[in-house]
Amino acid sequence: MIIDIHGHYTTEPAALKTFREQQLAALKAGSPSPGRPVISDHELIASVQPQLQMQRDRGGDLTIFSPRASGMAHHIGTEAVSIEWTRVSNNLIHRIATLLPGNFAPVGQLPQHPGVSPANCIPEVERLAKLGFVGVNLNPDPSGGHWTDPPLTDRHWYPLYEKLCELRMPAMIHVSSSCNPNFHATGAHYINADTTVFMQLIEADLFADFPQLKLVIPHGGGAVPYHWGRYRGLAQQMKRPLLDEHLLRNVFFDTCVYHLPGVELLTRVIPIDNILFASEMLGAVKGIDPQTGHHFDDTKRYVDQLEHLSAAERKKIFEDNAMRVYPRLEAHLVKRRSPTPAADTARV
Repeated sequence: MIIDIHGHYTTEPAALKTFREQQLAALKAGSPSPGRPVISDHELIASVQPQLQMQRDRGGDLTIFSPRASGMAHHIGTEAVSIEWTRVSNNLIHRIATLLPGNFAPVGQLPQHPGVSPANCIPEVERLAKLGFVGVNLNPDPSGGHWTDPPLTDRHWYPLYEKLCELRMPAMIHVSSSCNPNFHATGAHYINADTTVFMQLIEADLFADFPQLKLVIPHGGGAVPYHWGRYRGLAQQMKRPLLDEHLLRNVFFDTCVYHLPGVELLTRVIPIDNILFASEMLGAVKGIDPQTGHHFDDTKRYVDQLEHLSAAERKKIFEDNAMRVYPRLEAHLVKRRSPTPAADTARV
């Protein structure tokens, strides 16, 4: 099975965008928030046809699917606005994964807001667990590029980690849009955050307190695998344990690296057990690479071309590691093996 662990709902119906605009306009005007958008099952199924087509064309089987990352925008509005927006967004992901369980498994965003305790996210995490979500996206910088909250290793975050461990839900480290003009969102802010969080983890002992916590650092780990010697050396200078012992039982990287040399380096530097297949298709980079004639985000092509991988190692990247890091995925696959009539109809 080919499991893509990093997909976002980037083809939302217009009604969702209209709701968000009205929600923020109401906040500015001091008016009541608008009613939640009415979107039919038919509209939802139609909206994900581009993702379904790419799954078929690229040989994928299942995408772990979450709301648009840039749309989370935790720095906009108030905590109450974030809670409402998060619930609306997560409900759509739940409906898509229920309609099309053979294609999508749900991951949720969190109702974060700058300066607000992550403990306030726990009710939504518990709700997501009851709905069958397999994980969450965790924003290490709810301020949108100004980094006003404590590092992810601070006890500020501990109540949330306790709940994630209790529910066996991993967290993908994923910032949202940038409101700081110094940081382009996808070209700088995302990669900066991935790198920053890894360094935070080196400096602290988070996993001594949470040995069951699983964190996925996307986009190939930011700068980390490509400067692995730097981070090994810094850890040594700081008298930290070896990175394999200190972090790699709990930290994982995906293959959202959009050229073959980058994916090759990733798989030669990082242990195969710590790499999960992902493409973030229809996400940050949608164009065709003129050097190859294929889409930049068709990352399965890169993994398929890696001659140094054994068949067993390739299977780990494509399937086994995802099943280990996302233990709740097994329950979702039961639904996948017994699709609903709506899902059958949707595929016609």
